[in-house]
Amino acid sequence: MSVDTNTVKKIASLARLAITEEDASRLAPELGNILHWIEQLEQVDTTGIEPMTAVIPNHLRLRDDVVNDGGIRDALMQNAPQGEHGFFTVPKVIE
Repeated sequence: MSVDTNTVKKIASLARLAITEEDASRLAPELGNILHWIEQLEQVDTTGIEPMTAVIPNHLRLRDDVVNDGGIRDALMQNAPQGEHGFFTVPKVIE
């Protein structure tokens, strides 16, 4: 597929990009080369190949999802200006 300057201007307009005539003439062959490369990739036979998320196999090391209180409530409550029953207390706000 060949890309001309009118196509580049149309793409720039759709992307809301302001380009000059010089930019359009410079970008036309570059976009043509990109589309040619994509056409080459389409010719590769990928039947039987599973999709990958990365080139190397990544295995996530997951920890057990255990609910706990963190065990640092007393240390956190030392920073509270006011505390009651292990919770932060704040002034009542009524508008």
